Amino acid sequence: MNPPRETTDLTTDRVARSAGAAAIEQIRDAIQQRQRFLLTSHARPDGDSIGSQLAMAFALDALGKQVRIVNADPAPEHYLEFPGVNRIAIATRVEPDVDAVIVMECSDLSRTGVAGLEREFLINIDHHAGNRMYGAVNWFDESAAACGEMVFDVIKALHVPLTLEIATHIYLAILTDTGSFHHSNITPRTFEICRQAVQAGVNPTAMARGVFDSNSFGKLKLIGALLDSMELVDHGRLAVLYMDDQMLDACGCTHNDTEGLINLPLTAREIQAVVFFKVAPGAEVRVSMRSKYDVDVRVVANKFGGGGHKNAAGFTVQGRLDDVKPRIIEQMTRAIADGLETRPTA
Repeated sequence: MNPPRETTDLTTDRVARSAGAAAIEQIRDAIQQRQRFLLTSHARPDGDSIGSQLAMAFALDALGKQVRIVNADPAPEHYLEFPGVNRIAIATRVEPDVDAVIVMECSDLSRTGVAGLEREFLINIDHHAGNRMYGAVNWFDESAAACGEMVFDVIKALHVPLTLEIATHIYLAILTDTGSFHHSNITPRTFEICRQAVQAGVNPTAMARGVFDSNSFGKLKLIGALLDSMELVDHGRLAVLYMDDQMLDACGCTHNDTEGLINLPLTAREIQAVVFFKVAPGAEVRVSMRSKYDVDVRVVANKFGGGGHKNAAGFTVQGRLDDVKPRIIEQMTRAIADGLETRPTA
């Protein structure tokens, strides 16, 4: 006889917390025993990757550690005013010469886009499904709303005070990776961490304006171009966006300017999911997906070798857009049908 669902969920949650506590202790010990660190995250960094790296960097500074931050791509322009962003070096290959590399927000080491890391002692901190556990120390917690939540726990375990700089980046990570507190991965833990960040001096209004109200004119033109070419399928429940380098050039934008744009169609009541096709040179298409309610786009990503979260996932597929598009849209409409019945009616 199967145990009641609630009992099973509580047991699973206790097991996850226990495993997380053990991993935090391992990470704490590994950091305390070492002096020189390199921090990195995924290529084309977003708010969670930037926030997680810099929160960790400021914490390691407080412990008197030596810290380098290296990313394959620069931070989006609207993050450049945040404290410490100018510390991030841009490189696609490194000779670390450090005691440990802390990799955040990467289910696979190749997602960093930085070569030369594999020879070092790796600490892997991630909340994306499908993490390959490639580190000497691994902490994977899919229940975390942002990697920044996990970094917060590590910083607490290191007994580093929550300074304004650290709190700013923890809040940035959570604010952006929850889609401004829209996604279903939010828990009481999320708001408790944000409460402590605000108590440390973070101004939520200023943070929101800095992240969401700092667009360039070029980005506004790009928004118009994307929405003008948007298609609606599946009786208006699925929005389809397209972008290529020609569109970016015409608007005077870079790929960094595309962060967050995929969420725009979800503000329409009827739209339950969005698929964003980014056509790259060399017959490669990058696919991003967002959804609301119980539409699980992670299931679609898994079918194409990608990953992510229930309401935010993605993957890269080889081929021409006209060839891959029908298969992806078919899977998206199936995901919408599977989650449709749970949509609130009022």
